Amino acid sequence: MKREKLERQAIAVELSKLDGWSLDESGAAISRSFKFRNFVEAFGFMTEAALAAERLNHHPEWFNVYSRVDIKLNTHDAGGLTELDFRLAAEMEKAAARRLD
Repeated sequence: MKREKLERQAIAVELSKLDGWSLDESGAAISRSFKFRNFVEAFGFMTEAALAAERLNHHPEWFNVYSRVDIKLNTHDAGGLTELDFRLAAEMEKAAARRLD
């Protein structure tokens, strides 16, 4: 199922619902870095986020070093951001909230 690319106004509304996420210069992706207490907490977050991503069939671009996880979300086949990116970001927020100080 092809997702519809969101317009700038809709992106701004959705972005305002998230904490710590930012829009890239092109307006085609959102990103956030999470800093956890240690590697185990970071890996636990990634595991929970991976299960949510699989459920949504929407997979992040991410990078992990020890306790930091950097994430970038966009919908490649739509050429930008869709509601799916914001749904996954919200799921990631929930997973992180259980692990952050």
